[in-house]
Amino acid sequence: MAKVKTAFVCTDCGADFSKWQGQCTACKEWNTLSEVRGVSAQANKSARGSRFEGFAGSLSAVQSLNDVSLAEQVRLSTGMAEFDRVLGGGLVEGSAVLMGGHPGAGKSTLLLQAVCNLASSVSALYVTGEESLQQVAMRAKRLGLPTSDLKMLSETSVERLLQIVEVEKPRILVIDSIQVMHVADSESAPGSVSQVRESAAFLTRFAKQTGTILLLVGHVTKDGSLAGPKVLEHMIDCSILLEGSSDSRYRTLRGIKNRFGAVNELGVFAMLEQGLKEVKNPSAIFLNRGEETAPGSVVMVVWEGTRPMLVEIQALVDTAQGSYPRRVAVGLDQNRLAMLLAVLHRHGGMHVADQDVFVNVVGGVKVAETSADLALLAAVVSSFRDRALPQDLMIFGEVGLSGEIRPVPNGQERINEAAKHGFTHALVPKGNAPRKAINGMKVIPVTKLSDALTALDEL
Repeated sequence: MAKVKTAFVCTDCGADFSKWQGQCTACKEWNTLSEVRGVSAQANKSARGSRFEGFAGSLSAVQSLNDVSLAEQVRLSTGMAEFDRVLGGGLVEGSAVLMGGHPGAGKSTLLLQAVCNLASSVSALYVTGEESLQQVAMRAKRLGLPTSDLKMLSETSVERLLQIVEVEKPRILVIDSIQVMHVADSESAPGSVSQVRESAAFLTRFAKQTGTILLLVGHVTKDGSLAGPKVLEHMIDCSILLEGSSDSRYRTLRGIKNRFGAVNELGVFAMLEQGLKEVKNPSAIFLNRGEETAPGSVVMVVWEGTRPMLVEIQALVDTAQGSYPRRVAVGLDQNRLAMLLAVLHRHGGMHVADQDVFVNVVGGVKVAETSADLALLAAVVSSFRDRALPQDLMIFGEVGLSGEIRPVPNGQERINEAAKHGFTHALVPKGNAPRKAINGMKVIPVTKLSDALTALDEL
C-alpha cells in the first residue's frame, strides 16, 4: 500500500506545514490551516501519469520570444455585453474562468443563460453536481431559454467526467460547482482544500491541452472571498465575482483577475423573472435621487475598469450619544474616512470629533479608489451644516494629508460622463480641469481643501 502523508495547508495563502499550528507564519492569519492527506510522491506520480495518460499529448517545443505569434486571440461572445466587458471582450479558447458569489446571487442563472445562447452555435456541456437535471431544466423553462442544443450531465467524479468529455468534445465546459467535484486519489471529502485544489488542477490542465473553455462555479466564505485554497485563484485565468444583496434587484459582476483583459471591470445586471438582464446605463440606476434635495448628498464619478460611472454618496453627521463617536462607512474604507475627518479638522477648520459620522454609497457599490475623497468630505460638510448641495453638482478628487487636492486618472472622461447626464457644475482638482470649455458645464478647479469649502459656500 502507498504510504499516506499528512500536511496542513493554509486556505488563504496555500502555504503547507508538517504539523498544525494556530497561525500561518506565511500570511499571519489565524485558524486557517486544514489537514490534507495524500499518498507518497512516487505513488502520486504514477497515479497522475495514469490519469493524464489519455490526453498527455506531445512535448512542447522551445522557441524564441521573438518568434512567438502576436496574433490577437479569437474571443467567443456570450451574447451579453456586460458579461463580455468583464471577461475582456469574450471567452478565450483554452481559458479557465472562475465565477464566485453568495448563494442566491445568480451564478448558475447567469451561466445557464450564457451557455444556452452559445449552444446554438458551438457545442457546450453543462455539468451539475449540486442540482438534479430536472431542476436545471425547470429553471431554463421558467427563464424561456433555448434548450434543444445544450447537453447536460450530472456527475461529481472528475475521472468519469473527463472520460465523457473526451467522447463528447465540447467547446465549452461548465462545472457547477468546483466544491462538489472530487478525484479518486485524494482521501479527503469533497469541498476540502485538497479536493478543490486537485479537481481544479486536473480540469484546468485538461482545458489548456484540449483548447476547451472551462467555466467553474465557486462558493464564497463569510467574508466574501472565494472558498477553497488561495492557489485556486492562481491556477485559473479569470476570476469574477457576482455580488448583490438579497433585498436588491441589481447584481454587479466584478473582475478580480483577468489574464486577457482589464481587472476591476464592472458589469451590472438586473434580476428579473426572466433571469439576469444586463443594464446598459448603470449610472442611471445609481442616480435615482429624490425630487427634493437633502443635506449630506452629493454625486461623484468613479472609474470602474474602462468606463466612468456616476454614483451618489450620502453622509449623516449627528451628535454622539455615547462617549465614543462612531465612524461607519458602507461601500468605502472606514480607515480612510477617519483619516479624511482629521484632514477636515486640520485644514478645513471643521471640528467633528464629538459627532457620529455615517457615510454610504447608494446602490451597494463598493468604491476603492481615492477619487471619492473630495465628494465624501463635501457630503460630511453638507450634513454637518445642514445645508443641501445643488443637485446638478458633481465632485471628484483625491485629498492629501496636507490638505491639497490631487488630480485623478481619466478626469476628462469623468467630466464628460457627468455632462452627458445633465450635470451643470463640477468641482474637480485643478490638474483635471479641461483645457476647452464644455457646453453647459461650469468646471470649478480647486487646489486646496479650503478652496473647495469656499466654492461650496458660494454655490
